[in-house]
Amino acid sequence: MRVHFIAALLVLLSALFLRVTPIEFALLALSILAVLCAELMNTAIEAVVDMVSPEYHPLAKTAKDTAAGAVLMASCGAGIMGYLILSTYIFPLYGKALSMFGSVSDLGTMVSVLVVTIVVIMIKSFTGKGSPLHGGLPSGHAAIAFSIATAVSINTAQPLISLLSLALAAMVSHSRLLMHIHTMKEIIFGSLLGSSITLLIMFSFQILGK
Repeated sequence: MRVHFIAALLVLLSALFLRVTPIEFALLALSILAVLCAELMNTAIEAVVDMVSPEYHPLAKTAKDTAAGAVLMASCGAGIMGYLILSTYIFPLYGKALSMFGSVSDLGTMVSVLVVTIVVIMIKSFTGKGSPLHGGLPSGHAAIAFSIATAVSINTAQPLISLLSLALAAMVSHSRLLMHIHTMKEIIFGSLLGSSITLLIMFSFQILGK
């Protein structure tokens, strides 16, 4: 519920900031309420199942899984609704921000990824922790993944492609956390390192190109 409330707060604040229409705001609010109601029903069903069947039972598992599936379906519907409404306001602004860098040459992209890789190896050698491709500060996988995602975002200047690339980079970084290879600090540092170096190099290439 805490996660749902935080997400709802962010969506509603974004809607107010972007000045969506009253109908769009009502649709967003109804979507949020549907998710919250589904979560409440899920909690109620889980409590009743635990009371009736404290021991493991296949039917109890089915009841809990079905209730959790209802929350997932409601969340998917809310996500689609939020995308359809907010993307029409956010994507043009995001597209303009990406287009500020212009089109960067293939050389600039390759240089960015190579520099990020070299910097990661140098930092790991200085700290003496981990190997170039395993463990230590920063996370090399996170740095390179976000470097590539940043390069894709700038080169395409397409908001949807950019967000999907960043989501893929986040999934790569999250896998390193789930495998207990890196800590959250190492992953965040690697992500910021990869993105910032790539932005700096591509901005430099853009200036030199002019």
